[in-house]
Amino acid sequence: MTGSLTKKQLAMLLSKVDEHPKPKVSLEQYTLMSEEVSDILWTIETTFGDISGKVLVDLGCGTGRLAIGSALLGASYVVGVDIDEVALRVAATSAKELGVEDRTSWVLASVESFYMRADVVIQNPPYGVRRKGADRPFLEAALRIAPIVYSLHKSGLRNRQFLKRFIKDLGGIVDSIIPLEVTIRPTFEFHVKRGYKVKVDLYRIMRGGEE
Repeated sequence: MTGSLTKKQLAMLLSKVDEHPKPKVSLEQYTLMSEEVSDILWTIETTFGDISGKVLVDLGCGTGRLAIGSALLGASYVVGVDIDEVALRVAATSAKELGVEDRTSWVLASVESFYMRADVVIQNPPYGVRRKGADRPFLEAALRIAPIVYSLHKSGLRNRQFLKRFIKDLGGIVDSIIPLEVTIRPTFEFHVKRGYKVKVDLYRIMRGGEE
């Protein structure tokens, strides 16, 4: 169920979620465009029914677009987790302004130290461009927390092969891979173009033996 919201309305609401005022390149703090977040969440809800009525966790939530969007689409409760206190303050302010303050919480913690039980994890971890393997602790934590995980990763055949093996070793099964394209807007001084299109894959992962 997507309630009374359309995908376009969801994108418009998410455009009101502020970006990080001082993003850190070491943490790969790029903000997904509101239209792209809306597309991702709309697919998760309308194709798989994995948002409405569910308890969700967003690991590495940043300023909270995935988490807040999930709440707007009817998640019963959403917890955003990040190691950046500034990002969490922005997320909390935006959640209040968009009327989902009562169904969202923001936790300052590393993914390695955080644990709770949830129905679904939706995450956009670092792609490992600056720090190789930066996405692996996110996958490990996600499968500890929930039986269903949605995780964005850089595309490419070699990356898919590696992630499938890695996820299998964690006791997970890759149920679906949805190819997407996201826009990296000029965020840091080394960005010289107006925007970069990056091919990514949205993985739907299930714990082995669970549906």
